[in-house]
Amino acid sequence: MADPILEIRGLQKTYPNGPTALGGVDLSIRKGEIFALLGPNGAGKTTLIGSVCGLVNPTGGTISAFGHDLARDWRRVRSRIGLVPQELSFDMFDKVIRQVRYSRGLFGLPNDEARIEEVLRSLSLWDKRDEPIRKLSGGMKRRVMIAKALAHDPDLLFLDEPTAGVDVELRRDMWDQIGALRDRGTTIILTTHYIEEAEEMADRVGVINKGRILLVDDKAAIMAKLGRTEAHFTLAAPLDSLPDAIAHYPVVLEQGGFRLTYRGGDGTGKGKREVAELAQDLVRAGIAYTGLETAESTLEEIFVGLLNEQEKAA
Repeated sequence: MADPILEIRGLQKTYPNGPTALGGVDLSIRKGEIFALLGPNGAGKTTLIGSVCGLVNPTGGTISAFGHDLARDWRRVRSRIGLVPQELSFDMFDKVIRQVRYSRGLFGLPNDEARIEEVLRSLSLWDKRDEPIRKLSGGMKRRVMIAKALAHDPDLLFLDEPTAGVDVELRRDMWDQIGALRDRGTTIILTTHYIEEAEEMADRVGVINKGRILLVDDKAAIMAKLGRTEAHFTLAAPLDSLPDAIAHYPVVLEQGGFRLTYRGGDGTGKGKREVAELAQDLVRAGIAYTGLETAESTLEEIFVGLLNEQEKAA
């Protein structure tokens, strides 16, 4: 595998007379991927992003981006990083296009009206370019924040809760925009509370809680390792107890014996195979069923399960 675009080792942040926000984080980000960092409020997501973007001074560990150590070569690295923070930060009375030009100038880049237009058009902001930002909707203001972050053409883009407060339609539109950025070669790290956002877009997923990384893996690999299968058989007639022919399966009787529920598997496809075998054994045993519903674990269920396991271990 190629060298990572971002390498974090043993990153720590402890506030004076306060909590430990980061407790030794190790993380490698691949060039060109979308990496979703999931975690509850206070998990350390924003502190981690702030450490890379120069907004937070870590108390330990190292950060290397594009092969350069941030502590020694900050100026060169920072010019290649973009950040869209949670909080809206711009002059609300200024025009959209002036704020985007200003952001480009902050990095010492010459004015490039063609590039500014391209960025604004990609985010459906060109028709709003001369509008005062205060007149825009919440979703459009969020797009202006992304445009400002893209004005200097960063290679690595951080999106901290990019669709917070955005309605469903705009959220889906912004997912498309983020995917287009990745297609152009931008590496994207996003934090999100929307599990479906990570499930929709991310190549890899990391779970952080209480300042520590619990898990990092390809999205498909996480689903394979931690996913589970659940199946519900609606029986034609109720059962008082489990017959010996199916008692060895991880099943329970519910709804007065009218529903047989299977919960099992290990994410490798075992659950689907067992459900098929269970259906065959029901037929052989003369147990008729009138309906069958199956479902695989969602990323949200896996995420909640990991946090619950950590709470139990604490």
